Amino acid sequence: MIERFAIELPHGISLSCRASGPEDAPLLLFLHGFPEAAFVWDPLLRHFASRYRCIAPNLRGYEHSSAPAEVDAYRAKHLVADVAALLDQLGGRLEALIAHDWGGAVAWNFAAMHPQRLKRLVIVNSPHPATFLRQLQHDPAQQAASAYMNFLCRPDADTLLEEDDFARLWPFFTMFAGGPADWLSDAVKEQYRAVWRQGLRGPVNYYRASPLRPPTKDDQSVMQVQLQREWVTVTVPTHVVWAEGDSALLPG
Repeated sequence: MIERFAIELPHGISLSCRASGPEDAPLLLFLHGFPEAAFVWDPLLRHFASRYRCIAPNLRGYEHSSAPAEVDAYRAKHLVADVAALLDQLGGRLEALIAHDWGGAVAWNFAAMHPQRLKRLVIVNSPHPATFLRQLQHDPAQQAASAYMNFLCRPDADTLLEEDDFARLWPFFTMFAGGPADWLSDAVKEQYRAVWRQGLRGPVNYYRASPLRPPTKDDQSVMQVQLQREWVTVTVPTHVVWAEGDSALLPG
């Protein structure tokens, strides 16, 4: 059974969560990506429920979690603070932090900043920030593959994504996978619609707030970005799972 509840964090953010497993069991935390939500982890929440307490929050900006309007509210330091405060509320040390896509970006940062708070890290198709920065600065193929990020930074991106039954969002599940998304049934689509109807400004604000985006003729700011070693050094045991057919994140 999947539990659903909200957790209020001390700094004023509320995170809607999905959970399974005994409350006194070792803790697994799952972080979703864009344009997804916590429900994508339901199969794993059910799978691990007999041995672990599994929590999948909707990140700030998604579903019924708090969705600040300000772009700066989606900078990495705030996203990491949400995870740290959530763990304070849940208690205990993480057995594993499992994360995908934007959730992975948060998880890489969290593991670098708070290594004492988790035993291991599992990343699914989310590049290490230093690697991604290098590729955005120097690899034309990755710059082209990530060009969609500049669309998502547009001031009107959330409005455009909401048009025509989210017509511009559905291709995210096929254009990077190299084929049809057979898993995207009508029932699953309705789960996505229920999340997206809550608003898309928060989700696209992740892209607007990030300094990591492909350079353009008018915006070369990524070329000046530097990441301090202590911000990106991960010392906990880490397992990376990668789909080789991912056309948005190329080998490099």
